[in-house]
Amino acid sequence: MDQRVGLRERKKLQTARSLWVTAIELFAEHGFENVSVAQIADAAGVSKMTVFNYFPTKEDLVLRPLEEHIDEPARLIRQCLAEASGLGPLRAFVLKCIAEHDPIVGMNDGPRVLAVYRVMLGTPALFQRAGRFAVQSEELVAETLRTRLPDMVARIAAAQIIGVLSALRARNLERLLAGEKPAAVEPDATADANLAFDLLEHGLGEHFDALT
Repeated sequence: MDQRVGLRERKKLQTARSLWVTAIELFAEHGFENVSVAQIADAAGVSKMTVFNYFPTKEDLVLRPLEEHIDEPARLIRQCLAEASGLGPLRAFVLKCIAEHDPIVGMNDGPRVLAVYRVMLGTPALFQRAGRFAVQSEELVAETLRTRLPDMVARIAAAQIIGVLSALRARNLERLLAGEKPAAVEPDATADANLAFDLLEHGLGEHFDALT
């Protein structure tokens, strides 16, 4: 019985992966707005209903990988609080992702990964929905921080944390989309991440003081 369940789950994952790959390739070639779910189903050799069983909307075919990471920052903040180690675990996670060229920090130049971002950046509806993911991440971080901090402090801290993560990812991705390789970007990405976390931990005061 367990074996059958395991096989069924593996087949479902394979089907979902196949649908996602097919969709991204079609979107990259023809544009998101110019590809229908029916065309995706036909190219993947399944029914239109099968596509919707795995991906309730066409937008999900692009954004599902990003959506799966919405709760990642909050999970890491919970770890920070549990270990009473400041932002150490979150900094370590980001640096590890940079070293491993993980797409979550904009460091992966796999053709399909870059295709997802090109499609997303070129489609206003997708870009707006991805922006809502950042809002959700921020709300989850704030909710976690409220267990230890006053509400407004939690809100401000959550906005700063998600802003830093978004800025780092955007800068790395910008360079990869321009044709640079992750290995070339990695030293600067690491320095940027350390600078960002130093600013999170110690504030912007000295930088603004230098302007006067």
